Amino acid sequence: MKTSDFDFDLPEDRIALRPVSPRDSARFLVVKDGQLEDRIVRDLPDLLQPGDALVFNDTRVIPARMSGIRERVGPEGETLTVEVEATLHHRDAPDVWSAFMKPGKRLKVGDRVRFGTDTDRACEMGSVDATIEAKGDDGLVTLKFDLAGPALDDAIRNVGVMPLPPYIAAKRPEDDQDQKDYQTVYAEHDGSVAAPTAGLHFTPELLAALKERGVSTHAVTLHVGAGTFLPVKADDTKDHKMHSEWGTVSQETADALNEVHAKGGRIVCVGTTSLRLLESATGEDGIIRPFHDDTAIFITPGYKFRAVDVLMTNFHLPKSTLFMLVSAFAGFETMHAAYKHAIENEYRFYSYGDGSLLFKAH
Repeated sequence: MKTSDFDFDLPEDRIALRPVSPRDSARFLVVKDGQLEDRIVRDLPDLLQPGDALVFNDTRVIPARMSGIRERVGPEGETLTVEVEATLHHRDAPDVWSAFMKPGKRLKVGDRVRFGTDTDRACEMGSVDATIEAKGDDGLVTLKFDLAGPALDDAIRNVGVMPLPPYIAAKRPEDDQDQKDYQTVYAEHDGSVAAPTAGLHFTPELLAALKERGVSTHAVTLHVGAGTFLPVKADDTKDHKMHSEWGTVSQETADALNEVHAKGGRIVCVGTTSLRLLESATGEDGIIRPFHDDTAIFITPGYKFRAVDVLMTNFHLPKSTLFMLVSAFAGFETMHAAYKHAIENEYRFYSYGDGSLLFKAH
């Protein structure tokens, strides 16, 4: 399909810069059998049935955007410097991260980068140095840090900031409130550079109401990479290359979800990240298996879903891989109609915006 098939006009004032409070008071568009219904997230227990299973992505967002100084020895032995910014993407080894960096054209293999040197916190918290080991055609730079393991994790926490999506960061700076707002209440495993944003709507009260309703909850882990923010540049969707992300589904979770299906319950994924991971872990026979690997699954209309019956998700960017995914899940024409309805009725879009509950098209 053409990438332009997934375009739509979104007014700038529909982009949410802050979440609503409380989180579960966000608006909630239910899309089922081609029909649209306006609800709020707090209604979720009423929209599910006893025996259904919610699947969360329990990844935790790390402060993955870091500013620093690139240092290089000039032709006469002088030190040449330039300010740079890195958004970490994927951990490749205890001391190695791939990252998107700018200005990318000013970087060469062998350059040294000192992160934290231009932040107010640097004097108190220190800095961390890295060497550029490689530059890829896909815009990724390989950084080998001078620290490794937990010591590197601590350094990143000290010098990094929360990596707000570019459509928010372009309109306001990151602040202390984002440390709480851009993290799910059930986040557990460090590693993401973007939040699994559908989960931002959950509160302890909503989780308690779901339990009382008889809906079980299960966790998988997919560390979301910075590639989630990249636009699709290819004219045809078949030419787009997804960046890989690391995920894990335990034997216990796989067994529990297979049992849910065996008993007639539905698997309800909270977010496209948990959906992509479960689909990666599921065979053509519909059986979910343990998974501990990278996934670069790219879902477009025509894909046959194997594991997931219902998807809770936010409203996504035009021409994005995520809008392609929801169009595959609930129907191409149905999702265009749903987004038209959301825009006309002033739903709030993107990471801090409102939510939707999509039932798989037959």
